[in-house]
Amino acid sequence: MSQEDITLTAGDAEVTLQPGNGGRVGGLRVGGVQLLRQGERFGCFPMVPWCGRTRDGRFRDGADVHQLPLNSPPHAIHGTARDGAWTVARSSADEAVLTYDLVEPWPYAGRVTQIAALTPDALTLTMSVETYDSSFPAQIGWHPWFNRTLDGGEPVRLDFTAAWQEERGDDHLPTGNRVEPKPGPWDDCFGMPGGVDVTLTWPGQLELKVASREEWVVVYDEQEAAVCVEPQTGPPNGLNTLPCLVTPLEPLEASTTWSWRRL
Repeated sequence: MSQEDITLTAGDAEVTLQPGNGGRVGGLRVGGVQLLRQGERFGCFPMVPWCGRTRDGRFRDGADVHQLPLNSPPHAIHGTARDGAWTVARSSADEAVLTYDLVEPWPYAGRVTQIAALTPDALTLTMSVETYDSSFPAQIGWHPWFNRTLDGGEPVRLDFTAAWQEERGDDHLPTGNRVEPKPGPWDDCFGMPGGVDVTLTWPGQLELKVASREEWVVVYDEQEAAVCVEPQTGPPNGLNTLPCLVTPLEPLEASTTWSWRRL
């Protein structure tokens, strides 16, 4: 199928998917109001096969050391799939399945599948990485850019309770120490052993919950236009510190659900 944008609708919710632009969610409208920052690098993109920064673009797999392009020098950031064109496996009025085959510069063969399922009050994104070849370490995550204000209203409020915050070094990577969560602004990774649970509230307008069974979330709110709440399967630099293994028998899977209600 072609790489044209896909529109999903359910109730007064509308989602735009952009297979040709990294398999990202290009927009989410609720009652006609756009919740995601617009622009070709924004919306919500899948982070795969790694999330956040990988130190010096290098990771180890057994005795092998692999070098990735330094797209955020001196590190490699946010995976390779957001830069590729995805294929539409199938789509209906309220659900679509996109696939992406891992290619160079990622050193292993594999396939990523992402399912977007929309209901009138929630969007669920599910992603898996599978291989029929050699096993490899990987991560899955999502990087949504939620608009800080909706239609000129009050700025969004973030509410979450984390068990810990990953101490961030001068290189923007976790040091390995876990510290008490600190007040923002953040470009930081938090641990939520019971699963990611973050509430965004646009006062008097909308409340949106970002949930995931995963235990890690990066919160980035240092930009004026948007705030990012990024559920992921491990911390930044996780290919080196906490890798998840994709094997021919066991794919890596994760999902996140955004649910909303009017205020």
